[in-house]
Amino acid sequence: MTDFSLTELNEKISKESAFVKPLQDGIAEVVVGQNEIVSKILMGLLANGHILLEGVPGLAKTTIVKTVAQLIDTSFQRVQFTPDMLPADLIGTLIYNQKTGGFETKKGPIFSNIILADEINRSPAKVQSALLEAMQERQITIGEETFSLDDPFLVFATQNPIEQEGTYPLPEAQVDRFMMKLKVDYPSKDEELNILRRVSVANGEINLSHVVNPSAIQDARRVVTDIYVDEKIEKYVVDLILATRNPSDYDLGEIADLIAYGGSPRATIFLIQASRARAFLEGRGYVIPEDVRYVGFDILRHRIIPTYEAEAEEVTSEDLIQRLFDTIEVP
Repeated sequence: MTDFSLTELNEKISKESAFVKPLQDGIAEVVVGQNEIVSKILMGLLANGHILLEGVPGLAKTTIVKTVAQLIDTSFQRVQFTPDMLPADLIGTLIYNQKTGGFETKKGPIFSNIILADEINRSPAKVQSALLEAMQERQITIGEETFSLDDPFLVFATQNPIEQEGTYPLPEAQVDRFMMKLKVDYPSKDEELNILRRVSVANGEINLSHVVNPSAIQDARRVVTDIYVDEKIEKYVVDLILATRNPSDYDLGEIADLIAYGGSPRATIFLIQASRARAFLEGRGYVIPEDVRYVGFDILRHRIIPTYEAEAEEVTSEDLIQRLFDTIEVP
């Protein structure tokens, strides 16, 4: 890539990322801390990738997504997943019209730009699977008719840790549709104090106005896809993913029995897309290894499935990812 084209790309990034700072400031008005989570949600927005947020109740997972949606001039639906929910409650159904003697389509809440699937693992697999076609194909089939979903279409799902009572683990095919799985942790002492004080003022109610429209996000996405990825970075990403499938080929034989399933080609694609989005947020026209490492855990933690042996040894998918990053040579 020539210096001229890189300069040109940097200028494009500077222009198309103008909405990022107002968006971050707007989120900060409502959400205390969680800067890394917010940053990665913006990456999902820029890379057109669905995001799964996991954490115990009360950590502002829902609040973060609702705030992002409120700042974007677009349609938003929050769907509370429950054990008695049906697929039709999500995607819609056909209703018989006695006057016309025919069936009419009643569209469900999924026909929006941003969907918040709240506590997604509180509903049975049948409902979770209803999201599959929408997330992958960005279309919905009701009866014999297929409807295309508007662009942008993003699913932000929250889930409680699977060991909690009343949860249904998401099937692997469903989890793999999410670009990133973000783990939301407890706030620090100072952040908790700030939360307490903020909620005490005006009951924590803050009215937000739109700071960005869908066309600006689409323009930014086009620039993200232009961000330069060197061949060495591409090979580094491919090596990382192949090492999850065949650890012995990468001097990682000691973890071969600890990985039941490695990352699919989707993991390779998402790792590059998310790295580009991170470079965009950093104002860079090219990807560096640090971008890959920054998003690596979020892309891979739900794609590397540990074996029973790993669970017995209390080795998590994150431990395995760390071994990959420690071993695979950085370009």
